[in-house]
Amino acid sequence: MSVTAANLGFPRIGPRRELKTAVEAYWAGKTDEAQLFDTARRLRAATWDRQKAAGIAVIPSNDFSLYDQVLDTSVMVGAIPEIYRGLGAPDSLAVYFAMARGTRTDADNAGCAHGHGKGGDVPAQEMTKWFDTNYHYMVPEVSPNQDFALATAKPVDHFREARALGHHTRPVILGPVTWLLLAKSKAEGFDPLSLLPRLLPVYADLLGRLRDAGADWVQIDEPALVLDLSDAARAAYVSAYGELAKVDGIKLMLATYFGALGDNLKTALSLPVAGLHVDLVRAPEQLDAVLAGARKDLLLSLGLIDGRNIWKADLTALLDRYEPIMKSRSAFQIAPSCSLLHTPIDLALETKLDPQVKDWLAFAAQKLEELSLLGLGLSNGRYVISDELLANADSIQGRRNSPLTNDRKVRDRAARITGDWARRKAPFADRIKAQQARLNLPMLPTTTIGSFPQTAEVRKARSAHDKGELDTAGYERFLREETARAIAWQEEIGIDVLVHGEFERNDMVQYFGEQLAGFAFSRAGWVQSYGSRCVRPPIIYGDVSRPKPMTVAWWHYAQSVTVRPMKGMLTGPVTILNWSFVRDDQPREETCRQIALAIRDEVLDLEAAGARIIQIDEAALREGLPLRRADWQHYLDWAVESFRISAAGVADETQIHTHMCYSEFNEIIESIGAMDADVISIETSRSKMELLDAFVDYAYPNEIGPGVYDIHSPRIPTTREMEALLIKAGERLSARQLWVNPDCGLKTRKWEDVKPALVAMVDAAKAARAALA
Repeated sequence: MSVTAANLGFPRIGPRRELKTAVEAYWAGKTDEAQLFDTARRLRAATWDRQKAAGIAVIPSNDFSLYDQVLDTSVMVGAIPEIYRGLGAPDSLAVYFAMARGTRTDADNAGCAHGHGKGGDVPAQEMTKWFDTNYHYMVPEVSPNQDFALATAKPVDHFREARALGHHTRPVILGPVTWLLLAKSKAEGFDPLSLLPRLLPVYADLLGRLRDAGADWVQIDEPALVLDLSDAARAAYVSAYGELAKVDGIKLMLATYFGALGDNLKTALSLPVAGLHVDLVRAPEQLDAVLAGARKDLLLSLGLIDGRNIWKADLTALLDRYEPIMKSRSAFQIAPSCSLLHTPIDLALETKLDPQVKDWLAFAAQKLEELSLLGLGLSNGRYVISDELLANADSIQGRRNSPLTNDRKVRDRAARITGDWARRKAPFADRIKAQQARLNLPMLPTTTIGSFPQTAEVRKARSAHDKGELDTAGYERFLREETARAIAWQEEIGIDVLVHGEFERNDMVQYFGEQLAGFAFSRAGWVQSYGSRCVRPPIIYGDVSRPKPMTVAWWHYAQSVTVRPMKGMLTGPVTILNWSFVRDDQPREETCRQIALAIRDEVLDLEAAGARIIQIDEAALREGLPLRRADWQHYLDWAVESFRISAAGVADETQIHTHMCYSEFNEIIESIGAMDADVISIETSRSKMELLDAFVDYAYPNEIGPGVYDIHSPRIPTTREMEALLIKAGERLSARQLWVNPDCGLKTRKWEDVKPALVAMVDAAKAARAALA
């Protein structure tokens, strides 16, 4: 019996976000392509060296991307929509980054309403969440007459690059069936899966090239195998791997993750692949069925270390569970449950974490060490890692018994929650009359989602304050000046409902977590969200409560400098939960209710201070949806209840807003309705209002702000373009239901982009009012 430690993928951003810096410098024209590629090569080399030093025997290559691995696959197979083809060669950075980000417009307001004016202006491809993670991928776009060809040989290039540095790697590629299942087509009724016969020769060509380059194994990721699949999709797997198995001289490790294979297990086990990876962190219960059904020559890769969270593994418990099965087969691989892309890189960089909390954690580098130790223990016996096991057991026991993780007052309060805590006093039809009388807003009122650009000056002042170089009085004076300027500008251009800009906030979750009990924060715990966008998720280690008001003072100042309504801006409990590393020693719903109570306290304090509109953002509600439909309702029940607990304590005339981005609502629209927010703002600009269809079919009674400005692209939409979107929205819903707003917060944009875009948005609202009246 042999046990080999393998890794499925490693974070690519660099320990200090070197990739972000390099990519953004390239976008800004400060560096050239050669400099960007040089940084990328150095990051890859350091990552391969790190994994080898940690004792990982099977090291991945091609897990690195300049932006997104799904986009890499789209470009690789030649799935480049026509609008991008004129920008350069298929393998050029011009095409690649245009698909990812769009191109900045040079057209003025007289330009084409579809956004393809002069200057080569094109929009970005649609972006959405990667399964149930907080990582975003670029949605592949295909057409019925789609042709495929191997446009780049990136997996081969990276394999050769690693080999030249002394590393024999296992290349990673996204599987053809998952890629097609993620793809969309603008042709109504067209099934991208029907393109599989045209796509498979490209994959076969790639596998042959990898074999010729010296690769003996290829990891082929098919996470869609953990979803609810149709018979046609299962048949596609059988067809696909029947064809790919014909490529001689190379072995395939079929990698599944994020859940159990379930009713797809029989299909997965029937495929002619040499290895199968299964996630035993998310779905430990599937092991017995996998062992029982796997043929003897199938190399099983067991995902034992959590690739999605940051808690130290209980090595003794893992040995107790998996030692007995090691004798059942001649060889196993052990690995993280999925790519470590979703975890921070190195806990050693954390110098300011509470030592007790830090002792409970493992980032990507530490997970490699855990994996190596586990491999040694399973192969050679526990005695060879006895010291490490003792230290690990002390840490696990210390966390379990720590007073930091348990607060009796919080638990008692949560136990007292009743149904009344989650119900508004009156139905929406009555509330909206009181709200309209109080607010006196025009049809199609304009607003923004919350944040304004976090400029270099804002970041510099925050950094200086954090370092003690700028005292609190000076910092707050700076923030008040920034806030007052933003409010005055909104008044100048005619926005109806204002926001204060959130200049005091570092992140929409971190800002609140830093003021809530039960949270810890890393200094270097960055993970990639999309492209160059990196976030530091909070760490929820204990029971959650709100020691004191968090936003009331800043809201009160902002409202004091304007007579227009100023929104109170909060992040909702489900989003705080889903965008954090959550404690794994109690059910997630229990933690979420604790957060809901803390946000409820803040909502009531804002209302008492005079806030007429309070926005509780739930951008991440849908992304927490379980991958299997059978598990949806349980999640939606407690998620919706948590939002309602946070919002339901206010008077009828206080208007509650919420915001959701990158959400397809059709299948959960009843739960969205059950949230009972007075106004919901959603991302719709990239989908051209397609997402509104769910609200139309449901006959959604409350008010909606469909986004008309795609803030994730650097291009500036025209007035005519946004007016056309509003007219389209008005054809679907009553104009009296509609608000006008961007897709999301403007924190990541520049003022030179934001100002003309919002002026155009206000002008579009005026024009649409006349057209829809």
